[in-house]
Amino acid sequence: MHKRLLIIGFVWPEPKSSAAGSRMMQLIEFFQKSQYRITFASPSARSNNAFDLEKIGVSQINIELNSGSFDTFIKELNPCAVLFDRFMMEEQFGWRVAEQCPNALRILDTEDLHCLRKGRQRAFKDNKSFDKNYLFNDTAKREIASIFRTDISLIISEVEMDILKHQFKVDKSLLHYLPFMQEEISEKNINDLPEYKEREHFITIGNFLHEPNFNAVLYLKETIWPQIHKQLPKTELHVYGAYASQKVNHLHNEKEGFLIKGFAEDVDEVMQKAKICLAPIRFGAGLKGKLVDSMKNGTPCIMTSIAAEGMFGDLQPNGFIDDEPKTFANKAVKLFQDENLWNKMQQNGFLSINKRYNKDFFQNELLNRIDSAAQYLEENRLNNFTGQMLQHHSLQSTKFMSKWIEEKNSN
Repeated sequence: MHKRLLIIGFVWPEPKSSAAGSRMMQLIEFFQKSQYRITFASPSARSNNAFDLEKIGVSQINIELNSGSFDTFIKELNPCAVLFDRFMMEEQFGWRVAEQCPNALRILDTEDLHCLRKGRQRAFKDNKSFDKNYLFNDTAKREIASIFRTDISLIISEVEMDILKHQFKVDKSLLHYLPFMQEEISEKNINDLPEYKEREHFITIGNFLHEPNFNAVLYLKETIWPQIHKQLPKTELHVYGAYASQKVNHLHNEKEGFLIKGFAEDVDEVMQKAKICLAPIRFGAGLKGKLVDSMKNGTPCIMTSIAAEGMFGDLQPNGFIDDEPKTFANKAVKLFQDENLWNKMQQNGFLSINKRYNKDFFQNELLNRIDSAAQYLEENRLNNFTGQMLQHHSLQSTKFMSKWIEEKNSN
């Protein structure tokens, strides 16, 4: 017998455009495998890059913000579980879910900790060290409240699990560690990948709408790539990413070997052609999809500590971690030229994928957690008084604000 799941998406999934899109598709695959019948609803407009969920048996529904039509829709759907894609969707629709389907399990997929990413970005712009003053920002007040109001929050990084438990004092019973879920890389997969001598040039990739990615591309253009290109004048840096704006395309310079390639239809294909991936991310949060792509395609990487955060655990990285631009560039050149070192770093990446991101292991863990949470739903909510308190106050304030907007729009 199928159970009903409603996913309320901040955006429609774009697995070819962003790590968030890939993450959502992994979650959909998990729930389908666990015998859920899924409806995906979102108030956002669907872009040309959006995945057609109907093709895999997922219903697609457009919903409206601040509209009573959602109440009718969810009451008729009557899901046993609701997954909120990012805290903003829980803010908008959580109180309606609680009113219309009080017994539905409420799950929040944070994607990454927005308050951490925004706090680091602000500290970076202020040229100051990141501390609690930056972490405890207004976004944090909203995001942590959302985590308390939901039954389970899916946290993508062990570092973020730690921050939530120790900085924000969130009880571990509300949190579930769930990194990217990847297929195991077999010996056959590895042998089928292009070898060192078959690859050329450097690559970087990332959705340009995501500020940490655009900042990293600027950093490469202005500071790091000139140092690499000076030592390796025949090499090129291929810059891929969805939503390249005019300001991104203006960075293209063939003489400098800095080539804006735009949207990659097949990330695996372009990653396998490259010898080295560069990820000089200076602020951000969560896990980096580009590093997962580099590891599974056997492309060693030079990355900053922010890019590497939470990626490798006790294992060795698939390249070098460096925050100083000169040594970052020098290590990129060294890895590019040293085949033995390159092969060693490639193997590190395969090991990380198979040991830290094993899909079967994390799917089983999540299924057990969801079944347990559903079984003890009433008891768990009773033990989460902070969540009850926030649910009570936010339900009232959000409800009346929403109804005021709805009334205003109808006049």
